[in-house]
Amino acid sequence: MIVVTGGAGFIGSAIIWRLNTKGINDILVVDELGSDEKWKNLVPLNFTDFINKHNFIEQFDKGYYSDIDAVIHMGANSSTTEKDADLLLRNNFEYTKRLTDHCLFSNIRFIYASSAATYGDGLLGFDDDEQNCLKLRPLNMYGYSKSLFDIWAYKLGLLDKIVGLKYFNVYGPNEYHKGDMRSVVHKAFEQIRDSGKVKLFKSRNDDYKDGEQKRDFLYIKDAVDMTLFFLEHKEINGIYNIGSGKARTWNDLVAAIFNSFGKDVNIEYIDMPAHLAPKYQYFTEAKLDKIKKAGYSQSISSLEEGVADYVKNYLLKNDYLGL
Repeated sequence: MIVVTGGAGFIGSAIIWRLNTKGINDILVVDELGSDEKWKNLVPLNFTDFINKHNFIEQFDKGYYSDIDAVIHMGANSSTTEKDADLLLRNNFEYTKRLTDHCLFSNIRFIYASSAATYGDGLLGFDDDEQNCLKLRPLNMYGYSKSLFDIWAYKLGLLDKIVGLKYFNVYGPNEYHKGDMRSVVHKAFEQIRDSGKVKLFKSRNDDYKDGEQKRDFLYIKDAVDMTLFFLEHKEINGIYNIGSGKARTWNDLVAAIFNSFGKDVNIEYIDMPAHLAPKYQYFTEAKLDKIKKAGYSQSISSLEEGVADYVKNYLLKNDYLGL
């Protein structure tokens, strides 16, 4: 059996979808559904059972679930604007430590979500060498909670036994419930649909013109394929970047969405809120040498390919990932 924590969430539900396409349905979904609509991500999927994340960790502590082959830990509070540091530490650090201890004790494959937010402003680069985790300076508490676990695992010498994945800017179907944490693709789609125009933040950095700030955008289908590579290759461990390896501008992203609509590009540049300015990343780009050296050789969708599939096959149809 495969356990997917955060299984009703964006990346978690997409992982279950991909497992289903491979004929794998013996899956335990671990999550906390709350009051949003992420439960809809589960409707088209096949899995054995669902359990609340708190009940799961209590039962795991007591030695239940002797038939688990792997835990893919995507569960986390992923809000980059969350102010409750204790909440983030409980969800993103302490919970992950408990899972790790149990998986290592029981020889269960453990793959967890780290984040590109650990890289901070990017001045130290985006190299996924494990030793670099000690040098990084995240810009928000979410990134720090993820960085703390990377550091904990590194100091205890656990990264040669488990896998940590640093996801960059992932977008695609099943992110609909994420509110303000949705990708700009989804937000821009709604703006184009409703007003025919997209608003982007003006640049506050002289090195970047308005809309020319760059990010590493990765389509969800590529993100899950890269993730499951490590499920299939249990001999490979450590920290790895999960991204496209090619930074693109916000203008490029928005143009791809307009093109998917068959409409002319119409962008309005607006002032960036003052509270975001100190934490804003102007450039991110995953360095993929390490994952490629490990043997990952699948092609990665271009920005234009990913956006077109997302818009035409999911957003315009109001559809979810499913068989």
